[in-house]
Amino acid sequence: MAAGLGCLFVGKCREGCLRDAADLYALKLSRLARCEVVIVKDAPAACPPAEKSLREGRDLLAKLPPGAVPVILDERGEIWSSRELAVKLKAWEDAARTPWFLVGGAFGLSDEVRERARAGGAMFSLGRITLPHELARVVLLEQLYRAASINKGLPYHHD
Repeated sequence: MAAGLGCLFVGKCREGCLRDAADLYALKLSRLARCEVVIVKDAPAACPPAEKSLREGRDLLAKLPPGAVPVILDERGEIWSSRELAVKLKAWEDAARTPWFLVGGAFGLSDEVRERARAGGAMFSLGRITLPHELARVVLLEQLYRAASINKGLPYHHD
């Protein structure tokens, strides 16, 4: 994966077991693909939910590199199988485009972030269930590792 990929997350992972799992899959993924993980700070707890999403969304977009393909995790997004995600990663790589996967905070992503993804990226859903954002980052990193493994022909994934 010459173009690599990136992940933009809101807030530090507070649960030790989830932080460990995210770190594990980020490490495994880094052995197969150039992957950068960037974390932006949570908005202040005193902010109302809509304001938190707005502030965090602006911070996420500010960290998105120029020319990056924003791929947001959103319950309204498309559901991709692991193999479909692998195909998308390969297509972005072949086009020399770098996907950046964005996971919002506890109150989700702002409309501004969604619009940016609709305009030049993608909206990806891990399913119609709601996951805590810290768990969603673990599942995302595992799926990115799985997709990279598929693309490298490694035996991690079983159909």
